[in-house]
Amino acid sequence: MTRKLVCDALMMALWRSGFPSKVIFHSDRGRQYCSHDYQDLLKTHGILSSMSRKGNCWDNSVVESFFHTIKVELIYAE
Repeated sequence: MTRKLVCDALMMALWRSGFPSKVIFHSDRGRQYCSHDYQDLLKTHGILSSMSRKGNCWDNSVVESFFHTIKVELIYAE
């Protein structure tokens, strides 16, 4: 995943949703989400950035569980 990809995805999501206000975007601490380009884009559109604590998978436990289920039951199912 690249910085350009996440910036493009954010812009597409904002455009499709009509540029909503009072948005909080939660992510892990991946390089692409910490990049100046991405953080500037969030600030430009008034989006509050929220990040997981470093090395703490429990902050995203619901999402991690969801993706585990998708992988086990749909992608790697035999």
